[in-house]
Order: sequence, then structure tokens, then C-alpha cells
Amino acid sequence: MELLVVGDVHGCVHTFSKLLDEHWDSGKQILVQLGDLLDRGQFSPETLLYAIELQQKYPDRACFLKGNHEFEAIVHVEEGNDNWLRQCGEETLKQFEKKSLELASYMSWMKSLPLFYETDHVFISHAGISQSADHPFEESHPESVLWTRGRLKHIGKLQIIGHTPCQSGRAEFDFESNTWNIDTWAYRPNGLSAVKINDEGQVTEIIFVPTLAIDVSG
Repeated sequence: MELLVVGDVHGCVHTFSKLLDEHWDSGKQILVQLGDLLDRGQFSPETLLYAIELQQKYPDRACFLKGNHEFEAIVHVEEGNDNWLRQCGEETLKQFEKKSLELASYMSWMKSLPLFYETDHVFISHAGISQSADHPFEESHPESVLWTRGRLKHIGKLQIIGHTPCQSGRAEFDFESNTWNIDTWAYRPNGLSAVKINDEGQVTEIIFVPTLAIDVSG
């Protein structure tokens, strides 16, 4: 089945919804979102709730992966995470409080998110398989699929990643590792990117939806 892979949303729920309304055929495509639903944009709670709603409505057609921002939020709730609070967590918590919601209520859902989605032809994760990672699925490791920003390994199939924003502001392809990076600074604001992939693992369309002003201005 064809895949629609969507990059880092970062609280830009209206832009995310617009992209799906215009480009996702839930009867023919599996949605895979790369993680980092939370933080930076103005609508982290709404983005999280929208993702949960989609997964409940389309349990076999909507897959949300864990990103480092979900991981950091989990660590904060369970152990305390001052680094996340300083970077963007305080604003995210204020957004939840404004909606009379508790971030802690969604821990079980966030903890259950998979680290990757894989077919015979494509491997999809938040940050990719690093050339130097001995334990790519150890969530706290700096070279894991949640965190790495270094050179990626050619794994014999196409990789799709986000995490490290593309400096061009558009999706970028790395020939050495056979990887598409589709993090295009949705919250900057710039835009939200996605790719469609056919059953043979070929990218058939690159999608770019400019960030809607409401998502970054409130």
C-alpha cells in the first residue's frame, strides 16, 4: 500500500490538518508521521489530540512515530527534565494548562509510539540509522533514531527522516545514505513537508504546505 510520510509537525495542527485534507487518501494510503508532534508551535495539545483521534479512527492506516520531543516530555513527567523546560517545555505546559489538560494524561500513548516503521523497501524513523550507532534503538543514546544528527548509514533501503531541519527549507535527499529528510521548519514558520511512496519504495510525490499563520501566531 502507498505511504504518506509527514515530517515534524511541532504544534502546527492547522497546517498538518490542511496537508492531510489535501493529500491523504485514507482508503489507499498509510499515514506515517515522523514524530515531534509537540513543542514550538502554538497548538501542541490540539496536535496531540488530533493524532490520537486519527489513530483511533484509522488504527491500520495512521502510524505516529516517537520523536525526541515526545521522549523529552515523557522524561520530564516521569523524572523531571529541566533542559526540555528551558528549550520549549514551559510554553508547551502552559498550552496544556490553558486547555485544562494534563500532559501526564497522555504518557501511556506517547510511550507506546514506535521508533520506526519499516517495509521491504523503506525504513522510516525520526532521525535515521547513524553510521556510528551500535544501539540505534536505545532511546536516550545521542546516536539513536531519536537523536542522531550525524552521517547516516546506507542500510540497503530508502530511509525517510526528519529531526534535523533542512537548511534549504525544502525536503532534501542524501545520495550517500539513500535518505530523504523532510523536516522543513514547520514552526519557523516555513512549511510542513511530506512524501508519497509507492509499493516499490519509490518516492512519487514531494509535498510542501506553507505554515499557516495561525499556527505560529496563536
